[in-house]
Parts: sequence; C-alpha cells; structure tokens
Amino acid sequence: MTPERYAKILRVLSKRQPTLTVLMDQVNKPHNLSAIIRTCDAVGVLEAHAVPPDDGRELDFQGQTYEATSGSAHKWVSVQRHASAVQAVRDLQGQGVQVLATHLSQRSVDYRDADYTRPTCVLLGAEKWGVGDEAAGVADGNIIIPMFGMVQSLNVSVAAATILFEAQRQRLAAGMYDTPQLSPAQLRDRAFEWAYPELAATCRTEGRPYPVLDDVGQLPG
Repeated sequence: MTPERYAKILRVLSKRQPTLTVLMDQVNKPHNLSAIIRTCDAVGVLEAHAVPPDDGRELDFQGQTYEATSGSAHKWVSVQRHASAVQAVRDLQGQGVQVLATHLSQRSVDYRDADYTRPTCVLLGAEKWGVGDEAAGVADGNIIIPMFGMVQSLNVSVAAATILFEAQRQRLAAGMYDTPQLSPAQLRDRAFEWAYPELAATCRTEGRPYPVLDDVGQLPG
C-alpha cells in the first residue's frame, strides 16, 4: 500500500453517499449488471442491492463479461442480495429510504422532479419486463424518463446512469459531497477493507477487529 494509493482511497470514501443506492430487480445480463455498478461507483454509491432472476439463475458477479465491463468497480461497490423485490423495498423503507421505481403508471413523474437529496433507492427492473407491478405499487414513487422516439424504453444500464447522474447533480448542488457522509469509524473500516481486502476477510472470519492503519495506510509494526 503506497501513501498515494491510500490517499486516493480516503478521498473517494469521503465522497461516498451511503444514502443513495439502487435495487436491481432480476437484472441478469452481466454487461448490464456491471455497467450499473460502474455508474454506482462513479456517483458515489456505497452499496447496491439486487434480486436474482426467478428462474433459479444466480447473479454473475464474477464472470469475464462482468469483470471487463465493470472496470474493477465491483471491488468498490458491494452488492447485497435479496430474495424478493417487494420485501427489499419494504426493508429499505423501514430504514427511512424512499424507493423510486422506474415504472410507467398514473402516478409517474419526470425523474428530474424527484428529490434525490433524501435517502433514496432507485428500483430498476429486468431487461425485458421492467419493474413488476407489485414492487412498483409498494414503492414510494414511480419515475419515468421522457422519450420522444419510436422506441419507448432505454437499456436498463442507460436508464440507471441517467437517473443516478441527476441524483449526483442534486446532491452536488446541496453540498452533500463536500463533507464525508460516512462516520469516522465507518470511513476507517471501509478504508481498511479497500486497502487490505484479504486481511479484512480473515479478520471477519476470525472475529477479530481490524487493525488501525497509520496516516499513510501502513499496518502497525
């Protein structure tokens, strides 16, 4: 771990937005999964959420396509798996997070009209079917991206990027990137996990606390 590398880790973590996330409902194509995670990293999402396809397939977060398309972003954005989109929505709402589903309904609003400075999760649907009616129904709001072409839908990763960068724009204007959103303890722990992932995994397995790094990211002597 070089001092320069550790300084970059701290700089990136100081911009992370733990109150901004996405929930991918049965998005299963590796290039879409990885593109969404890459955008999450770019706007400062700390953790994403995903529901596997209901046909029994596992989400591929390790394959070559995912690795290549994510540009290593998967190392910096963890993904929490859920069995059900509806339950995931309710769990997030129970944590004070508003869930905005990308879904056309009578209550849909332009995605730019939503307030992303609030704790927010963007719910994205599967490539072919979109967000299911039940999950969209329990979401706090439905948002749409206005389009004027013959085709009235976007690739899910493009839709995710469009919405997340609007969230970034609003949060930048509100000064939410100016001061760390992570507590000092959270920032310290994440910095150790990013700097020494194998050692961090060993500590968790053995139930040991993380060692305290010095100011340049070195382990105690």
